Amino acid sequence: MKEISLRVQNGTLLGKRKPRKNVAPGVTSNGSRVQSDGYLCIAPDVKIGKNVRFSKFINLYGCEVGDETKIGAFVEIQKNAKVGKRCKISSHTFICEGVTIEDEVFVGHNVTFVNDPFPRATSVTGALQTEADWQVEVTLVKRGASIGSGATILSNVVIGENALIGSGSVVTRDVPANAIVAGNPARVLRYLGSR
Repeated sequence: MKEISLRVQNGTLLGKRKPRKNVAPGVTSNGSRVQSDGYLCIAPDVKIGKNVRFSKFINLYGCEVGDETKIGAFVEIQKNAKVGKRCKISSHTFICEGVTIEDEVFVGHNVTFVNDPFPRATSVTGALQTEADWQVEVTLVKRGASIGSGATILSNVVIGENALIGSGSVVTRDVPANAIVAGNPARVLRYLGSR
């Protein structure tokens, strides 16, 4: 059986192995080493905790991912974003610069975070914008929150502990702890008891 070479984006050889049969594809980290069965784009500046599991087709650069977190397929996590311990980030999610996700947070499929309230392609001079032309606005998702599939989280908001964001919601303002919100814009429907 042919051996497969395992590498990360910077070309570092992680090792060789024979292809496995009847095993779900994915990636796990075990401390300082990343093991891969799929296509990954993980920059060398990414800080990865212990026992992190990655699916195929992910793009991570300049970010942090905490211990025992699971990252689904087609997820991008940009520089200066942080994902805590024991989180589940489902497929097709975009976590941009300035987003901090605390421990034990669930993020459903196709969730989008926004860090610029007035995005433009060009500056006032007509040149393509650079990082100097805008300022990142931060977003904080507190411990134990759950964000439903297809939600959009605008910049400069705090999602409280154990809050529940309904699928497809557009979060435009802070969400209180233990609140259930839904809609566009997301509004409080009721409150959960604390966990």
